[in-house]
Amino acid sequence: MQTGQPAPETVGQVARCVYESLALKYRWTLERLEAIKGGRIDSLHIVGGGSKNRLLNRMAAGAIRRPVVAGPVEGAAMGNILLQAVALGELSGIDDVRRVVRSSAEIEEYLPLDAQAWEDAYGRLLAYMAAQ
Repeated sequence: MQTGQPAPETVGQVARCVYESLALKYRWTLERLEAIKGGRIDSLHIVGGGSKNRLLNRMAAGAIRRPVVAGPVEGAAMGNILLQAVALGELSGIDDVRRVVRSSAEIEEYLPLDAQAWEDAYGRLLAYMAAQ
C-alpha cells in the first residue's frame, strides 16, 4: 500500500478501517466547518440510523476530541413534524422543539477517549492527504 500499512484482510479489519476513516474524516470536516463559521463547534450531533452505531459514535467522539450526541433515530421525521407544529403555533420556537425532542427521544452522549491515539491517527491522515 502507498501508506506502508498492511491491507486489511478480515471482515473485522475492513470494518475497523472504514469506521476509523469515517471518524477521522468527521474531524477533518468539522475543522473545515469551524473555519467557515469562524468559531468552535462544541459537539457533533448524529441523527437517523447512524445514531445507532455505538462503535462509530465512540470513535467519532475520540477523533473529533469532543462529545458526540446520538439520536433521535427518526430525526428527520421528528424535525419535520415539530417544525410544522411551530408553524401552526403549537410550539413557540426552537427552544420548545428541543425540549420536546429531549423528552420524547432516546439520546446518547459519547465522550472522547484515547486522545493521543486519535491525534496520532489524524496526523497520519493529514500527512497522507498533503502528499497526494
